[in-house]
Amino acid sequence: MSLYLFELVPAAADRAGASAVLEEVDKAAAAAGAEFIESQVTGAHDRVFAVVEAASADGLGDAFAAANLASATEVVGPDEVRLVGAELAQIKAAKPTAGYLVEWDFPDGLDMDTYLARKKAKAPLYANVPEVSFLRTYVREDMTKCLCFYDADDEAGVVKAREVVDTPIDRLHQLAADER
Repeated sequence: MSLYLFELVPAAADRAGASAVLEEVDKAAAAAGAEFIESQVTGAHDRVFAVVEAASADGLGDAFAAANLASATEVVGPDEVRLVGAELAQIKAAKPTAGYLVEWDFPDGLDMDTYLARKKAKAPLYANVPEVSFLRTYVREDMTKCLCFYDADDEAGVVKAREVVDTPIDRLHQLAADER
């Protein structure tokens, strides 16, 4: 089984709109025989990130297409991802939330092995920013980008943590605390 990321834009950028998207994602995943692992919703409720575990991208994509996700105006995915910095069993058991999500669009030529080696070497530097907790990363297998989740008191702390590990921020989202 592999992990797949969906990025969705709710038709209504509010709590009800994001909740409707999450309900449809849950139903589409179940229809594909997949497991809905986790989701994160931006604080503005204008973007939903959902991770699903499934046997194949084709079957998952077909199920999502058939579901017609009426509550979303845009659906990107399924894109295969690799979980880094956490164990899948922990994510499944706890359904953890995060305060912030950083998206980093990878530069051309960066490969998975180089990325993982760099991440491993830089991770201990997070100790220099104790007010921020790095939680986990989902790395797209196509090396397009990664999504990194953090807990922090504020956005400035996340920016500082990224500076300490010398890693760019392409988009930074504060996440809603009350979604799935």
